[in-house]
Order: sequence, then structure tokens, then C-alpha cells
Amino acid sequence: MKKLLLLSFLSLFLLNSCNSTVKKEAKKDTFVSDNYSKKEVDIIMRDGTKLHTTIYSPKDTSRKYPILMQRTPYSSKPYGEGKMKTKIGPNIHLMKELNIVVYQDVRGRWMSEGVYDNMRAYIPNKTATQSDEVSDTYDTIDWLVKNVENNNGNVGTWGISYPGHYATISTIDAHPALKAASPQACIGDFFFDDFHHNGAFMLSYFRAISLFGTYKDTPTDTAWYSFPKMDSQDQYQFFLDKGPLKNLNEYFQYDRLDVKTAENKDRIDDFFWKEIVEHPNYDSVWQSKGIIQHLDKVPSTVATMIVAGEFDAEDLYGPLSTYKAIEKNEKDNYNTLVFGPWDHGKWASSKVTSSVGNYYFGDSISLKFQSDVETKFFNHFLKGKGDKNSGLPEAYVFDTGKKEWKSYDAWPPKNAFKEDWFLSKNQKLTSDKKSTEKINFISDIKHPVPYSEDIKTVFTPRKYMTDDQRFAARRPDVLVFETDVLTEDFTLAGDILAKLKVATTGSAADWIVKVIDVHPADAEENNEKLQDHLKMSNYHLMVRSEVLRGRFRNSFEHPEPFIPNKKTDVNIKLQDVFHTFKKGHKVQIQVQSTWFPLIDLNPQTYVDNIYKADEKDFKTQTHIVFTDSSIEFTVLK
Repeated sequence: MKKLLLLSFLSLFLLNSCNSTVKKEAKKDTFVSDNYSKKEVDIIMRDGTKLHTTIYSPKDTSRKYPILMQRTPYSSKPYGEGKMKTKIGPNIHLMKELNIVVYQDVRGRWMSEGVYDNMRAYIPNKTATQSDEVSDTYDTIDWLVKNVENNNGNVGTWGISYPGHYATISTIDAHPALKAASPQACIGDFFFDDFHHNGAFMLSYFRAISLFGTYKDTPTDTAWYSFPKMDSQDQYQFFLDKGPLKNLNEYFQYDRLDVKTAENKDRIDDFFWKEIVEHPNYDSVWQSKGIIQHLDKVPSTVATMIVAGEFDAEDLYGPLSTYKAIEKNEKDNYNTLVFGPWDHGKWASSKVTSSVGNYYFGDSISLKFQSDVETKFFNHFLKGKGDKNSGLPEAYVFDTGKKEWKSYDAWPPKNAFKEDWFLSKNQKLTSDKKSTEKINFISDIKHPVPYSEDIKTVFTPRKYMTDDQRFAARRPDVLVFETDVLTEDFTLAGDILAKLKVATTGSAADWIVKVIDVHPADAEENNEKLQDHLKMSNYHLMVRSEVLRGRFRNSFEHPEPFIPNKKTDVNIKLQDVFHTFKKGHKVQIQVQSTWFPLIDLNPQTYVDNIYKADEKDFKTQTHIVFTDSSIEFTVLK
């Protein structure tokens, strides 16, 4: 009887505890509805198009507030009276401190009028009725400061990924009320971010195409697109079985006939996929959509804080190029860089533990960024003095080897220097050139090197950026070059340039270079979420990696074939790192020619357009790397 009473008491206690927790959570979730009112308006642009805009204003009208705005293609949901987001603004601190927070559906998306254009081109010297994303942003800010009650006249913009791109857009020919902008993981150019890397198509992003390329010309509060159904949990085999890229066209036929005919197999209804297929080179279409070249038009009245994840698989080119372009063109601007140990957008996470895939970097890294950096930035420029004495460094960067933050007054640090290391024989990475010899490997088109050893199908891959690369190092079609065990720390702080000397029996090839931190055998096992088959002992951490489609080795605009068996220079720029290879570790370089299905397969025979290549064009070839190839590191002593 006593046992029954005890069990009943425990059950009641647990139930009450759970109910109390639920009530607390529910209370937390009502902060926005308790403290903000919501209003939805359609703001008319200069060409007459109406853009749907949601405004969250503090109920406390005793003081004035700055406006924090995000423009997005991903919806400003929820729509409708009485329906509110449970979290608003860049972070919880800015939400609780009270600001006017605005979300807008960009032109052609969700509840906004117009037709969407992916990375819509900037128009310089516009006429009175011409519009682009710059003018849409300007017109929106102009309306907001004139019509939203209790605003203090200062506007800040922010966003992650595509919304980050729109935050960058806001800084160009900026409205005088715009005082602060934080483009985060911002797209800079679609030939180098997201769907392409140095001209290679990111096949693993295939399912995301329809999100951007399904046509719509009327406002809607319901998704008008659907994602391709792969019906497989093994993406490697799925894409290998599909063969050439042209065989994917059927997934982008949105009004297909019940019976497929030979005539309709090449038809493409998705305007983004059609754009990719018809423009395989960096032509005027892609060039016009790039935004980096227009960052000479950011006025000094706008402070910028660029945020990038050191392991961002989607948008790493964009934020780094954005920061550097503003630095180069606008000497008087306040421009700061935050470069931390995150994958795509994870600095906005509320989780305590900071890991990317299998690799643990520490605790509270994202939380401290939000409270000590992001909030401080916006408050200083929107509520405070707004001068350059923000209390934040020029560059706030995380050493992913030592797992600690550092502050610098420039990025890369002013005392960093270039240093070449050579891909020598006997799998050695050496500080001087030993000899010039050939190292051959066969690139078998039927057995490409996987980018991950996981059997999976993902929407967009992220985890692989810190994956253990032992599985690749043990393949014969991956060349490995490695230092001896380091006797002192070796720190990289900046970009990396792989200066390959190569040849191929074919007329086309891709080249992939990885920089890897080989951990010692006694490395600490410090990640509880490590995949079961892995150990940190001898972990091969991928620090940075990149591909170059070989046809673009001299020009992204004008591709050219390789001359079979001719020694050829191929230079590959790898994005910036800040990483210390610690004493007792080794530096390893891997070189390969396939990376599947992260990127599509190169036929290895030259064709004008890989998206239209036939099965017969794909050939197994032998590739050569010469030992006078080198890796140029940016080194910090």
C-alpha cells in the first residue's frame, strides 16, 4: 500500500512538474503577443507594385523605437489578424528590449505582388519608374519612417542566407534613415554561392531548385511549389543511377503529360533550372545578378556587421567577399566581420552546445554572440551614439583549432604572410620543393569519390564541412600529402590558394582540394554526439575544401578544354580560415577529381554544356598531379 501511495505521489509530482514546465514555456511563447501589436500593410513601390509587409510595434507607446527590418523570400508568416510569430527580430534580447520589427515578402513571393526574379539584377541610374531590389528597399524604408508611429527615424536591416542578401542590398544607394545593416551568410553571387562553386553545379542542392524557380504571378499565403520526390535514402546511388544532368529535367516539368514522350523529356517549366541549364558559364546573366561589384555604393552613413560561419557549406563566398569589398571600396565606413565556428546560420541558435556535425567547439558560443555582439551592434547604431566607437573589434574571429575568439583590427591580420608548401612524393607535404615528378590516379566515372561516408538523402548538405576524411584518404583516387607531426603550433589566418600542376588523358576534369587537420591518436573524446563508428583518435578534420571546374581555370566566362596529357596550371582559391594546427597534429592535403553527389559528375571529355551532355560523353580518365604543385597558405606567427 505504501509503495502504491509513493508511486501515486511521484506520478502526481511529475505531472505537476510537467504542467508547470509547459505553462512556463507557454508563458515564454506569449511575449510577442503580450508586448507587441501586429499590423499587415501593402506598401506601394514606385512602379505601382504592392509588397506585403508585417509590422510588429511595441504596445508601450511612451517612447520611440528604431525599426529592425528583414526582407525575405521565405514568407513573413503567419498572416491574418491575431496570428503572430512567437519570436521576432535578430535575437531574443532585441525582442525583449522592444524594437519595431518589420518583415516583408519580397517582390513576387508569397503575399507580395509581382513576378520573382532570383538574385534580381541591380539597375544603376534608374528612371523614375524603374525598380530593383535596391529601390524596393528604399521605398519600403521611406514609407516606414513616415508612417509607422513611435519610430525614432533609425532603421536597421538583418537577415541570414537569402534574407542576408537583401540586407546587403539595403546598403547600396541606401536610404538616409538606414543606420545599420547586418548581412549574415549573405549570398554574393550565384555562380560562387549555393548552387555553384567555381562553376561546378552543386548537385546536392537539386531539391531546392523548385523553391526558387516555380512560377507565380499572384499573391498567395500557401506554398505554390513542391519539392522533387527522390524515393530513396541513398542520394549517392540515386544520382549515379540517374546519369547525366539532362535526365533530371523531368523533375522540373510541373504540368507533365500522363504519358511521357520523347518530345517532352527536355521540356523545363522551372525558370531557375532553365536558367542554370541554359547558362553554364559566367555570362552576362550571372554577372548582372552578382552584388559584390556594386558595394562601392555603400554610403559611410551605414554601419555594417558581416557575419559568416567558418563551416558554412552554402554561403561562405558571399559574406567574406561582402566584407572585403566594403573594406576595399569604402575606407570611411564602419565595417566589422564576425567569423565563427558555425554552419549555415547557427549563430541564431538558442542551443548551448556549439558543434558542426561530429566536431565540438564549445558552449554558449552562439548565445554570447547574440547578447554581446549582435545586440551591442544594433543598439549602438540605432539607439546609442552611432559613432565608430562601438566597443566592437574590426574583426572578431574564432580560431577553430584552439577553440577561442580573437580580435583584430583588420582581416586578415596585418602581420599575416604568405607561405608555400609543396605536394611532394611519398605523400609528403613539405616546406620546399623536392623534385618534379608525376603522381597518377584513375578517375572512374562509375565510382566517384563520395563527399560523405553517410548513407543519406538531405535537402542541403551541411555536416560534411567538418566530416572525418579518413574514408577518402584510404581511396586510390584521392591523393594524400601530409606533414610530419608538428613540433609547434601552425596558424592559418586568411585565404588559401592551391597552385596545382596537372594533366589528364581527357579534355575535361574537376579538381578538388581539401585542407585537413589530422588529430593525434590520444585526442580527447569530447563530443557525446559523435557518430558511433567514429573516434576523435586520428580524426581527420576537414578545415577547408573547394572545387574548380577545370574548364574555368583561366576564365569563368570563356571555358576551354584541357589538351590531353599536357601539363597545365590550375589555381583554386579556398575561402578564408582561422585555424591553428596544434603541436602534435599534422597538416594534410587531399586532392581528388570527383566529390559526389555534392557536385555533379564532370564527363571528363569536353562538351560545350555539361547540363546537356549525353551518356556517351562520360569517360574514365587518368589524371596526373605534379610534385611542383603547391599550397599557398596565409600564415600567422
